[in-house]
Amino acid sequence: MTDSPIAVVLLSGGLDSATCLAIAREAGFDCHCLTVSYGQRHQAELEAAASVAESLGASSHRVIQIDLRAFGGSALTSDDFDVPKGEPGSSPGEQGIPVTYVPARNTIFLSYALGYAEVLGAKAIFAGVNAVDYSGYPDCRPEFIEAYQHMADLATKAGVEGRGPRIRTPLLRLTKPEIIRRGMDLGVDYAQTHSCYDPESVGDRGWRPCQRCDSCRIRMQAFAALGLVDPAVSDEHA
Repeated sequence: MTDSPIAVVLLSGGLDSATCLAIAREAGFDCHCLTVSYGQRHQAELEAAASVAESLGASSHRVIQIDLRAFGGSALTSDDFDVPKGEPGSSPGEQGIPVTYVPARNTIFLSYALGYAEVLGAKAIFAGVNAVDYSGYPDCRPEFIEAYQHMADLATKAGVEGRGPRIRTPLLRLTKPEIIRRGMDLGVDYAQTHSCYDPESVGDRGWRPCQRCDSCRIRMQAFAALGLVDPAVSDEHA
């Protein structure tokens, strides 16, 4: 048992959520991580989440299974779409909302986190959403988080009683290089994280990032802006 306030941390295994966990730990929270296996193309991020939770001292790590492939509608949850890929070094992003957007994903994930938080008596839910380098996803905007907080306060017993968890998004207005710098200051090992939308399995060596999808390129360019090489691709890591 601990006297520290409890937080639920949504942990995807990616760069942002790992940094978010480190920030929550630094803030003194007893962190219980929640990872969602939602029918995504690969298991790489699930494996990364387990490593990150252990290395950053999470009190628990739970993986829940849901099936967003039942609906599809995204390159990450349907074989009807290809993951868009550009040339290495080109600027990531497309016009409009990209096909890698998973319909209502953050709404769904936050709902699971909200239920878990109420059971645990958590004071906070940490989510690594970012409104700067976010690929245009509508559920990464500040307006969405504010609206969800209002809904959470109305929709739960804890919220009605005035003790519901606060949704904390410490990365919301940071650039990707700023996020990496913050995480490095907190000891995050980014070699453990995984961000690629469409990686290749390399057997016992794990997963090789494609280095061409938007997520890979945003990540690699952020490390380059800091004069660093992304550890996910350096020395043939993964």
